[in-house]
Amino acid sequence: MSNKISSSNKTKTGFDCSKRQFMKNSSALSSALLLSAFSQSSAAHEPPKKPLPKASRESAHGKIIGHGDFKYKVNYFWGNLDPHKVPVENCHGLAFDSKGRIVMVTDNDKNNFVIYNKDGKLLDAWGTQYPGAHSVKVNHENGEDFIYIVDSGWVLNRNWDGVTTGNWKSAKNKFIPQQGFISKLTLDGKLIYTIGHPLTIGIYQPSDPFRPTDIAIADNGDLYITDGYGSDRLIQYNHNGQYIRHWGGKNNQDPNYNLSNTHGIGIDVRNPADPHLVVSSRAANELKLFEMNGRYRSTIQTPGAFVGGPIFKNDYAYIPVCWSVVDGKRQSNSGFITILDKHNKVVSNPGGTEPVYKNGKLQNMHTTWDVFNHCHAVCVDEDENLYVGQWNSNQTYPIKLERV
Repeated sequence: MSNKISSSNKTKTGFDCSKRQFMKNSSALSSALLLSAFSQSSAAHEPPKKPLPKASRESAHGKIIGHGDFKYKVNYFWGNLDPHKVPVENCHGLAFDSKGRIVMVTDNDKNNFVIYNKDGKLLDAWGTQYPGAHSVKVNHENGEDFIYIVDSGWVLNRNWDGVTTGNWKSAKNKFIPQQGFISKLTLDGKLIYTIGHPLTIGIYQPSDPFRPTDIAIADNGDLYITDGYGSDRLIQYNHNGQYIRHWGGKNNQDPNYNLSNTHGIGIDVRNPADPHLVVSSRAANELKLFEMNGRYRSTIQTPGAFVGGPIFKNDYAYIPVCWSVVDGKRQSNSGFITILDKHNKVVSNPGGTEPVYKNGKLQNMHTTWDVFNHCHAVCVDEDENLYVGQWNSNQTYPIKLERV
C-alpha cells in the first residue's frame, strides 16, 4: 500500500425517516401503459421498426416477495417508457437527487441519463457522451446537486455481428472494451472535470487497464473509485480530483487487501462515530470493510451471491446481486436483492431464497427465478420502497418494490 495521508472524514448522519406510505397501483392500468409503450405503429412513409425486446419476468407484477419485516409488492411496470423514444440498453445506475427525483444512467447511445419522479413519470432524458455509463451518484455540495458519472469503458460495437454476446474478447461482440473515466457534472449536464487513466499520475503501468465501476463520496468531498473491470484497485482522490492513495488489486502480501471484481462501494455511516468503506469483491462473493484511509477491517461473506455496492438507509444496507450460485455454478438470470441489518446480518432476500444461518454461518443464497434477471443497481426512497435497475435483462426499465 502507498503511504497514508490523513484527512478529515466527517460523514453524513441525516436520513429521511418519514412514515411509510402504502402505495397501490392498478395492475390493469400498468399493463395498459406497457402495451401502449410497446406500440409499434408508424406512419406510412416511415420504414417499419424492428421488433422490440420483450420483458422476461412480467408475471412477477403484483407478487409479494422478501422475508421477515422486509416484504415488497413488485411493480414491474413502474419505469416503463416508449422504447422508441427513450431506449435503454442496461439500467446500470440509480440515485436520488435532493429534490427526490431518480437519476438513472444507461449505456444506450441515444440517452445516457433518464430522470424519473417517484411515480415513474419521465421528467427528462439526455446525454450521449457516456457510452459506457455504469454508475451514478448525486452529491449535494454548497447548496447545489452535482452528478458523478462512472463510465466503465465498455462501448457498443459498431462492428457487432448481431449475434455474439458475452464473448468479451471477440472483435464481433456486442460490447468491446476501451479505457474508462469519471466525470463530475452539474445537474443539467455541464462538465466540471474528468478523472482519466491513473497512468497519467504514475500509479498504473501502461499495461494496466482502467475500467472503473463505482464511486463513493465522503462528506469531506473525497472520492473513492473502484476499478472493478480493470485492475481491481480502489483509488482515493480529494474533492478536486487530486490523487491521495490507492490499494487493492491482486496478489498482495496480505490477501485481505486482494479484490476480485471490485464492482461497487458505499460509505457506511449507520454508526456516525464509525464511518468506513464497504467494498464488493463480487467474484469472491464477499464484502470487504476498510477504514477511510484504506486500512483493512474485516470481511462479510455473502455465499452464493455476486454482490454489488451497498446503499445505506437508516439501519440497513441494500445490495444488488447480479448472479447467484445454483448447483455449484454461477447461473445467468439469477439476481436478487439482499438486505443487511446494522450488525451486517442478512435479514431478507427479495427475489431470492430466505436467508438461513447455521451455527452463526450464513448458508448459500440464490435466486427464486421469478422476479429478476441481473440486479445491478438499487436506490431507496423515504418510504423504504426500492427501485431496481438491471443489466442484461432485455432492455427492461427499472422495477419498483413497494414496501408492505
